[in-house]
Amino acid sequence: MAGEGVRLDAIVAQLGGTLLGDGAIGVHGVGTLAGAGEGQITFLANPKYRSQLAATRAAAVILSPAMQEGYDGPRIVADNPYVYYARVAQLLYPSRIPEQPIHPTAVIGRDVLLGEGVVIHAGCVIGDGASIGDDSILHPNVTVYAGCRIGKRALIHAGAVIGADGFGFAKAGEAWLKIPQVGRVIIGDDVEIGANTTIDRGAIEDTVIGDGVKLDNQIQVGHNVVIGDHSAMAGCVGIAGSARIGRRCTVGGGAIILGHLELADDVHVSSGTLVAKSLKQPGQYTGAFPVERHDGWLKNAAHLRHLSKLADRVHELEKKLSELEKKS
Repeated sequence: MAGEGVRLDAIVAQLGGTLLGDGAIGVHGVGTLAGAGEGQITFLANPKYRSQLAATRAAAVILSPAMQEGYDGPRIVADNPYVYYARVAQLLYPSRIPEQPIHPTAVIGRDVLLGEGVVIHAGCVIGDGASIGDDSILHPNVTVYAGCRIGKRALIHAGAVIGADGFGFAKAGEAWLKIPQVGRVIIGDDVEIGANTTIDRGAIEDTVIGDGVKLDNQIQVGHNVVIGDHSAMAGCVGIAGSARIGRRCTVGGGAIILGHLELADDVHVSSGTLVAKSLKQPGQYTGAFPVERHDGWLKNAAHLRHLSKLADRVHELEKKLSELEKKS
């Protein structure tokens, strides 16, 4: 819960923007345009919700310059209302450091390096020789295997596993021979890792997560994967071993990236997409088949199975047409 509240003029003094209206009004929480009430601040980032401005009961609204004339109440004008809202929310809901930064049930191995301001909650396990940078927070039951390195200001949510063995086996007759995974996981600064996300240690070289990367819940990152700075991935993404993801990439929920592929900087993969080849150019990529009624899906699937034959027939027809044109 937020505290006693912050005046609008104090918010603008700290975060910038332009204040229109009574700066003495205090806000103590955030809300949606439709649901905000007394003492709450809201925002309008998407023009399709503009119609809700007239009826909002919020104490103040964060707006873009293009929309500032559409509301007469107290408002803060900012170039990016959503980013500004995020900063206001951080101001109103600051992180709380527990009285015991290292919970007594946490298990910390030998030669572990903990930076200043590190918070480790109940049930965490930190393996031998691991290191965790300044002001990082590990929520309950996070496991960091031996030798892994986590940078500064990391936020790792409950149940995440950093540095488990990658899926490395050699076929020996009918059996599988385990290959020791001797690499580490190296995580940069300002990284957030969601609940129950798993990041495998490298087989030989390290698995690397760059600065500012944001990973949602229940993501699987295979061994030797490299994720570039400031990339973000939604829930249930799966990345197979040795894939290399560029900087500032985004991957929608449920997408799959096969192993040993490369995604260039600024590649954006839509939800549910199977990435089965390297993507060398920036841009948006989509491979999901739209949902429809089952009988219609069956018909389209049947047509898809015959596309190669249809392409061959079109090629033959084009060839014959070209020959006829030459004779005429």
